[in-house]
Amino acid sequence: MQVIDKRKAMAIPPIFRLGFRPFFLLGALLALIAVPLWVGALLGSWPLPTPLGGWLAWHRHEMVFGFAGAVIAGFLLTAVQTWTGQPSLSGKPLAVLAVLWLLARGSWWQPFPIILLLLNVIFLLAVTVAMARLLWAARQNRNYPIAVVLLLLAATNALTLCGVLQNNDAWQRQGSLAGVWLVLAMITLIGGRVIPFFTFRGLLRTAQVTAWPWLDWSLLIGAVLAALLTACGLLMQNTQVLSGVLFFLLGAGHAIRLARWFDAGLLRVPLLWSLHIAYAWLVAGCIGLALWSFDLGVPEGQALHALTVGAIGGLILAMMARVSLGHTGRPLELPKGFFIAFVLINIATLLRTVGPSISYTTAMYLAAAGWGLAFLQFAVVYGPMLCKARTDGHPG
Repeated sequence: MQVIDKRKAMAIPPIFRLGFRPFFLLGALLALIAVPLWVGALLGSWPLPTPLGGWLAWHRHEMVFGFAGAVIAGFLLTAVQTWTGQPSLSGKPLAVLAVLWLLARGSWWQPFPIILLLLNVIFLLAVTVAMARLLWAARQNRNYPIAVVLLLLAATNALTLCGVLQNNDAWQRQGSLAGVWLVLAMITLIGGRVIPFFTFRGLLRTAQVTAWPWLDWSLLIGAVLAALLTACGLLMQNTQVLSGVLFFLLGAGHAIRLARWFDAGLLRVPLLWSLHIAYAWLVAGCIGLALWSFDLGVPEGQALHALTVGAIGGLILAMMARVSLGHTGRPLELPKGFFIAFVLINIATLLRTVGPSISYTTAMYLAAAGWGLAFLQFAVVYGPMLCKARTDGHPG
């Protein structure tokens, strides 16, 4: 049972009362800066100090382990308190973790690659240990796979940064793409629980769609397998039947899930359709990579960005919007006009996946603008909520 000294909890600055507060805000701020910065550097729009390993190494790493890593940390360090009934990180320990994340972001602009590696790996390991400790104390074996995925994410983070350390582009590519699949594994695991639950609760239905454990486990194992094969350099290569079959099966499995979760009522609720459309990008990305693997004319980069921009970016934005409302004691009603952020992230995905085949430079600039504006809207609208106490007077 969760026991919290309310007086001590309320003395903590609101931003450090629970994990979602600092890390949702920091993740959103990194997102709105990092993509326009990358596109500007890529297309030569402005001269900027070059990070360690170059701009491509920075972009590959930061969007997976910096941005997604922060939001995953914030979500899990919040959810684990509900799952286990044990107090999660708050106050000074949470502040230290947030400072560690900030130092890791800044370490790209200092001269020692080993510092870059250590700060980034220690952050994810610290999150893993914090999660695993609480899960083990409560014997929450249902959630042990989350700790395993986090540990693998830390390992692929290390592989990516060892690539920077050794100037090895193959390791950087393998590590960052494996990281993408592990983030998708986390989405498979967590999204598979919360999307049908949020849909059921949000539409006031009498029963939730029954999970198919065989499908849930197959999709999770498939994503982890994709990550491991990618990390070993055995998957993300064109004209490979193995990768094509795996990607197709993953896409088909996620499509079955999405079809089972669908309810026409969700089309009227932005907090719900945003989740379902983002999950649909997961299907599109997997099928796109299958077509690329079979050499059927789909560019790898465009299929991959259906996963990173559409699925990961879209689900992160939608989840942060929903979770932030509930955990700050507010009604689950989207702030006025915030649906525009969901529209922008999907337009950005279309521009990044389809646009380059029409006009590369224009599509890249517009996609970066759409992405940046979506997360800017989150920072402006939700930032004050995250920095203030709950409206219902409870700690957290």
